[in-house]
Amino acid sequence: MRAVVAENGRLEVRDYADPVPEAGEILVAVRACGICGSDIHTLAHGEEVAALEAVLGGGAGFDPASPYVLGHEFCAEVLDAGAETFGFDAGDLVVSMPFLLRPSGVVPLGFAHSEPGGYAERMVLTGGICLKVPNGLDHRRAALTEPMAVALHAVNKSGIKQGDAAVIVGCGPIGLAIIPWLRLRGIEPIVAADFSAKRRALALELGADLAVDPRDEAVTDAWRRVDGAKELVIFEAVGTPGMIDSVVSMAPSRARLLIAGVCMPPDTFRPFVAIIKELSMQFVYCYDGDEFAEALQAIAEGEVVVDSLITGTVGLDGVSEAFRLLGDPEDHVKILIEPGSGPEVLHVST
Repeated sequence: MRAVVAENGRLEVRDYADPVPEAGEILVAVRACGICGSDIHTLAHGEEVAALEAVLGGGAGFDPASPYVLGHEFCAEVLDAGAETFGFDAGDLVVSMPFLLRPSGVVPLGFAHSEPGGYAERMVLTGGICLKVPNGLDHRRAALTEPMAVALHAVNKSGIKQGDAAVIVGCGPIGLAIIPWLRLRGIEPIVAADFSAKRRALALELGADLAVDPRDEAVTDAWRRVDGAKELVIFEAVGTPGMIDSVVSMAPSRARLLIAGVCMPPDTFRPFVAIIKELSMQFVYCYDGDEFAEALQAIAEGEVVVDSLITGTVGLDGVSEAFRLLGDPEDHVKILIEPGSGPEVLHVST
């Protein structure tokens, strides 16, 4: 089969060994796979990722100099099933948390050398954690289950409730994905901030009450202008050095800070400022199985509308160009890889 193989900071389309399902697994054809910011960072800073894996206690032994196939935000079509795998028919659309559960351990799909992630024509999945795509939901929207689950987990961990207000710092894919979940819970006002005019417009489309350019107005000043009285939860979704200190500095007293931005380099903030303000700070990373299933169901039932997050599609031969285009926030938010498509990055209108 063909796959986009990452190695030494470069992407190349190559012939790749066909994956073979083991007992309890299914063989699937990838219909769509989202390009995540963590994919871009892993390719560009693979040695840093490997070093952090060692700090966290090992794992799958990631080596950026050895070939691997990225892709953990996928929807796929069932082709065949391995032994002792039940409940799936050829042609079923499925999504899954991006892990293979094997007797030898957990394989993190998209960051492993032993099995391909979603930047490939085919992959294998653990049947026991696959979910059938319901309600005739199409493969593009279904592929957003994983990032929407990340955003749902962030909202859940924040403890936000009706009667609170929310500020979103950074309107990248996760910052934007948080907004529909807040709107679904009746949170208002929701105030977002980003340098990009395109992404501020998307924030409003997804349910934010106000979106500001931080060069013109601090986002907490904008919140004070439209509210200023409710308990405030600030979602930091940028993930670059200095952002936590910036959010701590702008936060009102007794605010809750939810850190969803993934910052890999060392960072600092001034604890004394947070102490005086009595701020609460929560870091988040992934999601659990219930949140993943809830995200899929909410998308399928139209409770959260994800269409505007999908800004482009591309085939395997155009993935390198898609990585480049995603560096411009005025161009794209989420590009989906559709292995059967051509090399041109096509804009998706919503």
